[in-house]
Amino acid sequence: MFVYNPPQHPWLDILWRDDDLLVLNKPAGLLSVPGKAPEHKDSLILRVQRALPSARVVHRLDMATSGIIVMALHKEAQGKLGQQFERRQITKHYRARVFGQLTTDAGDVQLPLRCDWPNRPKQMVCFEQGKSALTRYQVIARDQDSTDVQLFPVTGRSHQLRVHMQQLGHPILGDRLYGSSESTAAAKRLLLHAEFIAFRHPMTEQALEFYSPVPF
Repeated sequence: MFVYNPPQHPWLDILWRDDDLLVLNKPAGLLSVPGKAPEHKDSLILRVQRALPSARVVHRLDMATSGIIVMALHKEAQGKLGQQFERRQITKHYRARVFGQLTTDAGDVQLPLRCDWPNRPKQMVCFEQGKSALTRYQVIARDQDSTDVQLFPVTGRSHQLRVHMQQLGHPILGDRLYGSSESTAAAKRLLLHAEFIAFRHPMTEQALEFYSPVPF
């Protein structure tokens, strides 16, 4: 049974704040937005809104994923940041450790995804009803049992990186939704981290880049 026990320290890890936006480092195990159950209310957006009530969601990270997340502090900034995501004008990459040794140093995974309704929130590959999804990967290092990779999501489908790595036969370590018993047991958390993001400031058009060191 899943028991939600979000980390309490640090309460918030803020990388950047101005009058228009906020950039944070989300810990693994904390929801980006509240869940439906009362015990799943604690989330990054509600923590932020206690101090900054005008904060608005722009995008999300899975509960089990750590790393950089951007929020807007007013409606106009939210709209302009949202447009950058929709138009794929935002550069981002993730770091992951996957099960086994990837045989190629780089490649693409292009498999359409849709919700696996009987098993929500899981996603599944579906060539008939799925939405297009593209992930690029680059190997960083290999050891005997795993591979460190950088992942570049061209599209932003739910659980995209997790499903695409599973479909390659190399699930992300610690993935309790998509991993095998062996890969799941290999790590206490999902070894997936939003490491880098680059975008333009929604109001000034200034180019911004943020980096968060991999915590695993």
